[in-house]
Amino acid sequence: MSSSIAPTRFSAAVVGALVGAAAGILLVTAAGTLSITVTGLFAGLVVGVPALAGAAVGAAVTPGNTRSDPR
Repeated sequence: MSSSIAPTRFSAAVVGALVGAAAGILLVTAAGTLSITVTGLFAGLVVGVPALAGAAVGAAVTPGNTRSDPR
């Protein structure tokens, strides 16, 4: 097993978490724009759940694991 796999997975998970958190922040902003009262718990869930999902996807899908058919 290569030693570069763990740092690659970690960095991909961090990027996925950041992208998920950004999506959650956009959802909270959209809810505020629509005059929906956003409580702290709701905001935490809306930002936290996509961040966790993004981290999981980032860790599962690392660069170099794609299956391409070079022709």
